Amino acid sequence: MTPLVRSVRSADTLTRDALAVLQPGFTGTTAPDWLLRRLGEGLVSVGLFGRNVADPAQLAALTGRLRAEREELIVAIDEEGGDVTRLEVRGGSSFPGNHALGAVDDTALTRAVARELGRRLADCGINLNWAPSADVNSNPGNPVIGVRSFGADPQLVARHTAAYVEGLQSAGVAACTKHFPGHGDTAVDSHHDLPRIAVDLPTLQERELVPFRAAVAAGTRAVMSAHILLPALDGEHPATLSPAALHGLLRAPATEGGLGFDGLIVTDGMEMQAISATYGIERGSVLALAAGADAICVGGGLADEDIVLRLRDALVRAVRDGELPEHRLADAAARVRALAGRTRSAEVGEGAAPAPGIGLTAARRALRLTAAGPYAPLAEPAYVAAFTPLANIAVGDETPWGVAAELARLLPGTETATCTAEAAAAAGTAALVDGLLTAAAGRRVVAVVRDVHRHPWMADALSTLLAARPDTAVVEMGVPQASPRGALHIATHGAARVCAQAAAEALTDQRLSPGE
Repeated sequence: MTPLVRSVRSADTLTRDALAVLQPGFTGTTAPDWLLRRLGEGLVSVGLFGRNVADPAQLAALTGRLRAEREELIVAIDEEGGDVTRLEVRGGSSFPGNHALGAVDDTALTRAVARELGRRLADCGINLNWAPSADVNSNPGNPVIGVRSFGADPQLVARHTAAYVEGLQSAGVAACTKHFPGHGDTAVDSHHDLPRIAVDLPTLQERELVPFRAAVAAGTRAVMSAHILLPALDGEHPATLSPAALHGLLRAPATEGGLGFDGLIVTDGMEMQAISATYGIERGSVLALAAGADAICVGGGLADEDIVLRLRDALVRAVRDGELPEHRLADAAARVRALAGRTRSAEVGEGAAPAPGIGLTAARRALRLTAAGPYAPLAEPAYVAAFTPLANIAVGDETPWGVAAELARLLPGTETATCTAEAAAAAGTAALVDGLLTAAAGRRVVAVVRDVHRHPWMADALSTLLAARPDTAVVEMGVPQASPRGALHIATHGAARVCAQAAAEALTDQRLSPGE
């Protein structure tokens, strides 16, 4: 009897390849036993989030323990700086985000900020950063990108994306430029639903793709796909699952209208509703690999051994059932291992001196002040009214924001109140503002807003407050799309801790720390 012909690749090799393409997360500040076991069985990547970080020493110990199990390992993190920080999730970032850097428009500064951020990541044992965001913020109502973008001009975004990639990678940390082919023209957050972008291909080429071309030219090691549907490119599949987007556009040579990218393609989080609610995580992961993705990012929401085993088994089953070509899985695993094999010493330039004050320097330069008339700096404790929108999932609600804490350091006795859409709806705008003014008790008021142009309740409350107290200072910590209002209007272009510090300094005309 003739024996059955079997794949030349063993079941063990197939399983190791399936584990190799996963980028899972976990809970806690120490590595769980199941994760260490899977590293021994073929897992090559681990994703870290704010829940895994206590301080730099703990983080370095954690990554050291992971590498004791597997030396050639990708340790990834979502550290954009600015509003999206994992290293400083409970205190706020020491670096302003992209929008602030774009407002300054000094590529040397952007490169220096990214280099210092990369240096701190590398010191903690992290060698892949899911950043920068190369999205062109062409839709000012975008609920998920906003200050995570360098701006609305494709050429500006392109030059700063390239500078960021160069700076980050000069510190030995691979950049993962996102969210390909561009998440800036969406009105829907892909964490919650599947966004649809109704632009034609010429617009895509002339707007969204410009920064990604710059990132590829700058040598970005990885690119992250977006869970967005572009009917002009693929009317059925979102970009993460689209051969036309990944293989046919990102990988295709420039002579064929593509970007010619030969590095690692990483998916955005597969547990996001744009994928999980439509395709399911297992099916979505198979389709993503088949479409050309190399690494499956999962672990922001699902962070246990079960999801790793489910996805591992789904990929193995898909190969055996003929849904996923075996060579495609092998190629993806090889790309992951190749990036994992890069050593920090091969990347870091000579004389990479720390620049601990570069973030605050950048935040100060990003401020834009507009005064309605003469404005006397605050000299006594103030009252801060923080008009607080619901945080998007990418930013999270763990990270503090606003100017009250930094202002209180300069003017002890400063107090604050948080105002939300729910509070405005329950009490009514007039009553809400009356309550604020009563609590202020004659003190000067500082109103802090975030993307006031996107929140009618916030705009109404601010108008009512300014009508009653025209001497109110306004600090906009989101995208400054609305016209400046207030006795003094400060646009920080982001809500990082250093942005708050710079704003507090401007309000009081004094500095919290010596200049660099």
